[in-house]
Amino acid sequence: MNYWAKNKNIILVLLVVTLFALFPLVVKSSYFLGIFVIAGLYSIVAVGLGLLLGYAGQVSFGQAAFYGLGAYTAAILSGTYGWPPLLALAAAPFLPAVVAAVIGRPILRLREHYLVLGTLGFGILVYILLKEFVGLTGGPSGYTGIPYLSIGGLVLNTDVQFFYLVWFFAFLTLVGAWNLVNSRIGRALRAIHGSEVAAEAAGIDTARLKLKVFILSAFLAGLAGGLYAFYITFVSPSPFGFHASIQFVLMAVVGGAATVWGPVVGAFVIVGLIEFLRWAVPVVLPKAGGEFEIIFFGIILVLVLLFRPEGILSHKRRRRLEPEAGKEAAETCST
Repeated sequence: MNYWAKNKNIILVLLVVTLFALFPLVVKSSYFLGIFVIAGLYSIVAVGLGLLLGYAGQVSFGQAAFYGLGAYTAAILSGTYGWPPLLALAAAPFLPAVVAAVIGRPILRLREHYLVLGTLGFGILVYILLKEFVGLTGGPSGYTGIPYLSIGGLVLNTDVQFFYLVWFFAFLTLVGAWNLVNSRIGRALRAIHGSEVAAEAAGIDTARLKLKVFILSAFLAGLAGGLYAFYITFVSPSPFGFHASIQFVLMAVVGGAATVWGPVVGAFVIVGLIEFLRWAVPVVLPKAGGEFEIIFFGIILVLVLLFRPEGILSHKRRRRLEPEAGKEAAETCST
């Protein structure tokens, strides 16, 4: 009993990693492997958004823009400028991170719905730029000519290969997030979420800390975007619009933004719903367009906020965090 209690998290993580490692050996369907690859990409974005939303308390509807900037960076560097694909993938997260550093300080001064509108406006701006810079991005028709990702002499062009690659980065992201939230910085972030005024009064530089998390979330979104570009070998503005930003927020909220694993659970839930709607909407409403998916996700968001505001995994944790915010802020400053 004591052994299980002490090592429960390690055992569960090892079990999950083993199941994921065995999955492609058992499931041969390209369809299901593709779903898991997309869920892995979304998990990387959602974990970064979870750090920003669930721990720092900052809502962003602009993550799809960072996701798109990473994808186009990888695509253009490798397709137009002839960079080695692996080097282009390594460069993909940095443009979103730099953009986040530039816009983060003014935009994070906004509060509540003004912050939502600010990030939403940024997302729309990037989406329009991706469509208008036809000579660079291919415009609405998209960008083609992205080479396959290769590592040494190994060319990655199958679902199985990308399954392992994407989930390798996803688990690295989870490990990094776990260490971050259980560090002194993580305690400071929880203090900011609990009461930003109290955190500032305790001496925490809330503006700098929020900016760092904002940049980190953009970096992770850019990484996922770069992987997406090499997985699909085609990018267009459509997957990086307002619709995608709503989905990313839903993933974090539904799974539980204030937990490390919650956004991953949310990513699987939302990807499953997307696939279900893709099948069910044409059957029930043959003439319906994609806007019905937005309506459906909007309803889900409202219901979750009404009946499960802390998400699937974080019900008990949030209740514990809020009363401890002031204590953790003081603890952070005293160390």
